Amino acid sequence: QVQLVESGGGLVQTGGSLRLSCTASGDVDSGAIMRYWRQFPDKQREMVARITKEGLTNYAESVKGRFTFSRDNAKMTVTLEMNDLKVEDTGIYYCNYLVTGSSHWGPGTRVTVSS
Repeated sequence: QVQLVESGGGLVQTGGSLRLSCTASGDVDSGAIMRYWRQFPDKQREMVARITKEGLTNYAESVKGRFTFSRDNAKMTVTLEMNDLKVEDTGIYYCNYLVTGSSHWGPGTRVTVSS
């Protein structure tokens, strides 16, 4: 079994920054793809970013240039640096651990951006 522990998030004003972290423990596969998804207040969901073991990243168009996703394989920890936050970034952010045939989710952390 894999457990995901998330940290970070909170309330910030427009233009501010936040950092989200997620650590995987248990029966982890270091080759897992790690992702962050978010759920907006209207319940729509969007994949924010993904990162491979090699550090290759993909971002949603809406966050490109503002968010940076990084990974520490030794610690099985990923970090999502979020800069220049906008009101539309408000939502619940979920860490996701993905390997073939298995997907695990963190409990989610709330990000609120006020104008």
